[in-house]
Amino acid sequence: MQRKAEDMAADTHLALLGVKMQETAFWELKKEKESIPSEYSLTVYGQAYKGRKRGILMGNKVSNFGRTADGKEVSLVTMVNRNGMGIEVMNYGATLVAVTVPDRNGKTDDVLLGYEDVTDYITHGGYLGAVIGRNGNRIGEAKVTIDGKEYCLDDNENGNNLHSGFVGYDSVLWDMEIPDGEQAVKFTYHSKDGEQGFPGNFDITVTYTLTDENEVKIHYCGESDQDTIANLTNHSYFNLGGHGSGEVLEQTMWIDSDAITVTDAASIPTGEIRDIQGTPMDFNTAKKIGRDIEADYDQLKLACGYDHNYVLKNQGIGVRKIAEACDGKSGRVMEVFTDCAGVQFYTGNFIDQDSIGKGGAVYQPRHGFCLETQFYPDANHHENFPSSILKAGEKYDTTTIYKFSVK
Repeated sequence: MQRKAEDMAADTHLALLGVKMQETAFWELKKEKESIPSEYSLTVYGQAYKGRKRGILMGNKVSNFGRTADGKEVSLVTMVNRNGMGIEVMNYGATLVAVTVPDRNGKTDDVLLGYEDVTDYITHGGYLGAVIGRNGNRIGEAKVTIDGKEYCLDDNENGNNLHSGFVGYDSVLWDMEIPDGEQAVKFTYHSKDGEQGFPGNFDITVTYTLTDENEVKIHYCGESDQDTIANLTNHSYFNLGGHGSGEVLEQTMWIDSDAITVTDAASIPTGEIRDIQGTPMDFNTAKKIGRDIEADYDQLKLACGYDHNYVLKNQGIGVRKIAEACDGKSGRVMEVFTDCAGVQFYTGNFIDQDSIGKGGAVYQPRHGFCLETQFYPDANHHENFPSSILKAGEKYDTTTIYKFSVK
């Protein structure tokens, strides 16, 4: 008996979600209304799937990704859009684990550095793909002053605070919800008053959405009952040639910025905002990441490459395009959009050289780059920087989008 077209489409969908073709799948196609796409549900060995039939069937898969040191189960959510692009996100650290996109010839590859299971993320650290908070980046002397009161934080990097301390939001288990009928996953976390040294009970929601325009949207939303610091970001390492393809120095970068916040030898901002036009730091015109990375320039020498906050143009107008990266070999392009004031461009100068990533890939320094949208680092200590203080009862609300295409 000839199989129905819907059967074949379901098999395609299951393959994209990692279900082996030889596994038995029992599924049911349901039509809600003639005016909307056909809805379907699938059950494979007790695992439920939902999606819509639009060319390639879309959907979400939830699977086990290992356990934390105290035995708590970690969940991995896989999402696939109508173009066959997929992402994976886990609830440990609300971490983006994989971004699989096609090249100009239709060959798909994972362009995100990461590990095989949660144990490796915990063992190796490095913040790969994780949500960082309450404050991303560095705070000098591991102290902040809010409403005239000084708060002491973890001094986890040379007497300063990096990414909020020893146990940041990257190292906790978030609650997870998959909104019905959406290509999205919503993570929530209640950060207690005094956690990491910051004041206020801070309730946070981070939502990842995969669109049919090949966008990965990250929406951060939060509210505190006391004035506090709120500066969340995502610490994904991208390599548009594929996560295991080696250095990113031949890939091109464009950043919509004329200035950086200058840092000292400990990567703490001095307060100076420096015009970088015409210098090795300038990416106003797209150039290869490696073209000037070894230049005799003070900021590059101090950081052993790029690891700097770029002061973005057109602040205050909402979400706009702020960066674009391209891999000439594969043709993959990644555009970055945000409503944030700054972006940390980091070329993975200190990636753990002993780490074995997904598929046995060996990661080395400069095998990935980060574009971390943010307030300026150490903003609490510099009145000329935009403030990262969130007032009690006010909404923290920011969006960053990574959009993929080919050329």
